[in-house]
Amino acid sequence: MYSSDTTRQSQLAQLRQRAAARARRVLLTGAAVVTMDPAIGVLDKGDVLIEGDVIAAVGPDLRAQGTIADAVAIDAAGCIIAPGFVDTHRHAWEAQLRRIMPDVDDLAGYVTSTLLGIAPVYRPADMYIGTKLAALTALDSGITTMLDFSHNSRTAEHSDAAVQALIDTGIRGVHAAMAPHFGDWDKQWPADLARLQGQYGSDLLTFRLAALATDEIAGPSLAYGAELARTARDLGIGVSVDAVFGTSSSQAVLTWERQGLLGPDVTLIHATGLTGEAWRAIGASGTTIALAPTSDAQIGLETAIPAVDEALAVGVRPGLSIDVEVALASDMFTQMRALHAIQRMRAVNAVYGTEREPSRIGVRDVLDFATLQGARTNGLADVTGSITVGKQADLLVIRAEDINNMPLNDAVGTVVLGSDPRNIDTVFVAGEVRKWNGRLLDVDVAALRAEVAASRDHILADAS
Repeated sequence: MYSSDTTRQSQLAQLRQRAAARARRVLLTGAAVVTMDPAIGVLDKGDVLIEGDVIAAVGPDLRAQGTIADAVAIDAAGCIIAPGFVDTHRHAWEAQLRRIMPDVDDLAGYVTSTLLGIAPVYRPADMYIGTKLAALTALDSGITTMLDFSHNSRTAEHSDAAVQALIDTGIRGVHAAMAPHFGDWDKQWPADLARLQGQYGSDLLTFRLAALATDEIAGPSLAYGAELARTARDLGIGVSVDAVFGTSSSQAVLTWERQGLLGPDVTLIHATGLTGEAWRAIGASGTTIALAPTSDAQIGLETAIPAVDEALAVGVRPGLSIDVEVALASDMFTQMRALHAIQRMRAVNAVYGTEREPSRIGVRDVLDFATLQGARTNGLADVTGSITVGKQADLLVIRAEDINNMPLNDAVGTVVLGSDPRNIDTVFVAGEVRKWNGRLLDVDVAALRAEVAASRDHILADAS
C-alpha cells in the first residue's frame, strides 16, 4: 500500500472500471491477515482474493496456485487486512449534533435535551443528513456494517429519508425503526416496517424492529412485548431493544422468557445492572447483547459498567456499538479500547490483595466483539464479520507501518491498541471500494459540511 500515487490511481481506475462485473477479481497480497475466522486465525503474511462481492480465497500465497492471473493485484505489504467493524447500535439521525453535550450527566439529561427538546423539530431532510453523516463517518473509520437505531420515525417520509441515506453511502445498513419517544407523529409504526422492507430491502440493507425495554421513558406503545414480537416474526426480522437497565428491565426479561419472546433474533442493548436471574434467562435463550462501552461509562447508565463479564459468564459474546454521538466518540477503536481497559481494570481490582488470578479479556476478544460477534448480533453472522470464503467482501486494509503503528509486531494488538481512522487505507463493502488511499470516495466533503451545518442551525433554531 506504499506504492506511488500514480500506481494507486491506476489501480483504483481498474477497480472502478470493473465495478459492474460480478466476476471481477481483486487480489490483496502480502499483508498480515487477521481473519477472525477461528479455523484460520492470523496469517503473518497472506493474500485475500475477492471475486465480485464475496471472499473467494484466503491463504499464504494465492498467486502460487496460478489461477488468478486476471485479478487486479494490490500489494498490501506493510499492512493488515481485517474484517470490517460492525456497529450494533447507533442513533444515526443525531449526527449533526455531535458532541453538543460532551459532559451530559445522566440518561435523563440526554432524554430531556435530545429526545424531548430537539427530536420533534427534525424534518425528513434532517434525518437524511444526520444518517448520511453518521454512515460516512462509520465507513471512514472502518465500520462497514451499521445498525441505525432510528427512533425518530415521525412520518413515513422521515423513515424513507433515513433509509435512503444508508443506501446512498454504500454502507451495509441495518435500519431498526422505532417511533419517537415524544411529540407528534403519524402513528405509522410499526405497520410501516412492511412497506420499508418491501420497498428497500436488499443484500446491503436489512431491517429490524426497534423497541424499548419498559414503558418508563416513553409509555407502553414502545415497550417490547408480545405484540411487537409478533410483528417482527411476521416480517421475518429481528428485534433490537434499547434502554435495558436495572431492576425493571430485569423483570421485563423474565416476563419475555415466560412468554417465549427471547432468542437469537432479539438483541438487548446496554444490559447494565441486570439481575443474575435475568442473565440466566438471556444465556439460556441465546439472546444477543449489544454493549455500548463508552455510553455506559461516560453517561453513567445504571451501574456505569459495561456488562461484558456478565454476558461472558452466561455464554454470550456481545457485539459493540457507538450509541449517541451527541456525547460520545464515533469510532470502533474507541469502543474496543474502552472495553478492554475497563474490563481488565475490574478484573485486577476484584482480586487485589488476594492470591487469585484476574480473569481478563484480551485484544482478540474485543476485536471479535467488534467484528464477528457484532455481525451475529445484527443477524448477519453468515454474511460478514470475518474473512471467510463465501462471506461478503467487507474488508479493511490498515497501514501497519505508519508512524503510530511501526514496527508491526502483533497484528491484532496493532488493530486494537495502535490504529485509528487515519491508518485505514482502504475499505471494501461487498467488494466495492468505499475508501481508497486514506480518502472516502464519491464524497464532496465541502458540500457535506455545508449541508450538515445548515441542518444543525435549522434544528437548533427551531428547538430554541
